[in-house]
Amino acid sequence: MIQPHPTGKELKLHPKDMIVSKTDVKGVISYGNKKFVEISGYRENELIGMPHNILRHPDMPKAIFYLMWKSIRNGQNIMAVVKNLSKSGDHYWVTTDFEIQRNKEGKIRNFIAFRQAAPKNVIKEIEPLYATLVEIEKEHGMEESINYLEAFLEEKRMSYNQFIEDLAKPKGIAGVLFAKMKQFFN
Repeated sequence: MIQPHPTGKELKLHPKDMIVSKTDVKGVISYGNKKFVEISGYRENELIGMPHNILRHPDMPKAIFYLMWKSIRNGQNIMAVVKNLSKSGDHYWVTTDFEIQRNKEGKIRNFIAFRQAAPKNVIKEIEPLYATLVEIEKEHGMEESINYLEAFLEEKRMSYNQFIEDLAKPKGIAGVLFAKMKQFFN
C-alpha cells in the first residue's frame, strides 16, 4: 500500500474520542474500533492485516517508535505523543497508551493501543523536539537522534515516558474514563 502525501491539514479529534487498535507482536493490525477506522480514512478491511506503520507521518522521528517498540516488546507500557497520517494525507495528533496482553505462559501475544486527542499545549511542546529529532535523523541517523533525545531527557532528569506522562496524561474525569476504557479490553 502506498503511503499518502501529507496535506498539512489537521483532522480535529474530540477530546472524549477513544481510538483503539490491536496488533500482534510484529505490529500487524488485527482490530480497530469504529473511531480508529473513521479517523484513519481507510476501510476496516484495508487496515486489518496491515502493519500499523501505514499511519506513520513523516514528521515523526524514528527514535520515538524505536523507544515505543523497545518498551512494549519488553513488556513495559509507555505513553507517547504521535502524529499520525490518514489515508487522505491529513494528520492528527494523539497521546497513546498501551495494554500488553500475554498468553497463559506469560508470553506477549498482542498490544492494544489506546489513543486520545493530544492537547494543544502538548503538541506545542513536543512538535519542536520532534522536528529536531527528524532533522538529526536525516543528517546523522537514528542513533544520533536517540543520543540527542537521551541528553534532552537527562537534562530534565526523566525518561521519555515520564516526560510524556507529565505533559499529557489524562487527569480528572478524562483520566477516569481513559482507565475505564482500558479495563473494557482486559
